[in-house]
Amino acid sequence: MVITLYQQGILWAQPDENRRRVEQTLAETECDLFVVPETFTTGFGDHMASLAEPPEGPTLQWARQMAARHNLLFVGTWIVQEGGHCYNRLHWVYPDGTYGHYDKGHTFRVSGEADQISRGTERKVFEYKGWRIKPAVCYDLRFPKWLRNDNMDYDLLLVCANWPGSRHEAWTTLLRARAIENLCYTVGCNRSGTDGADIPYSGNSAIVDYKGFPLHEATGEQCITATLDKKKLDIFRQHWPFYLDFD
Repeated sequence: MVITLYQQGILWAQPDENRRRVEQTLAETECDLFVVPETFTTGFGDHMASLAEPPEGPTLQWARQMAARHNLLFVGTWIVQEGGHCYNRLHWVYPDGTYGHYDKGHTFRVSGEADQISRGTERKVFEYKGWRIKPAVCYDLRFPKWLRNDNMDYDLLLVCANWPGSRHEAWTTLLRARAIENLCYTVGCNRSGTDGADIPYSGNSAIVDYKGFPLHEATGEQCITATLDKKKLDIFRQHWPFYLDFD
């Protein structure tokens, strides 16, 4: 499977322009799975709840068009208001227009996200082209129990993030750690640039294999692409069945 991460320089609170820039990037990309960062339409901050969309709002409708037009699986998060709550919701949208979602399980209390965004309570895995994919959002990456691959339920851990440059070492280390301990490919799609609160993001988006080796890492606003090999993953798991000794 060919996967592309877009390390996007998100424009602060400008959904229409952010969607336009992603659309332009998609027109120049060929892949099976295309991933954008956390809150790619608005940026991450204390303004998010005011820009929340209904569950089937404009970004979802746009994402369905993009997935169909380019015959790919589109993955990204944006803020959704449902049932009186706002969620940082990761969506996966298939080429046929069907979709699923995962609500961020760990809201970042240090930034105040937890004061405006409700936590999701359900861990999920979805499938595409024979791959079982585990979705996660930013802060979730710090919680190995939440992401534990106890029964080898997933093959790819997919993380959308707005992870500041001041903590880039933790980001890089945790991506590799999650790949190694869960015997899976792990991809982390982060943003680049500076947000509306003058917080800089170094990006460091990466596609990491099941041994913890980066296949590709991003610098600046750019796309990175890699081919994931399911057969090699299966052989590695058979030869090194560490999961049989999980605590």
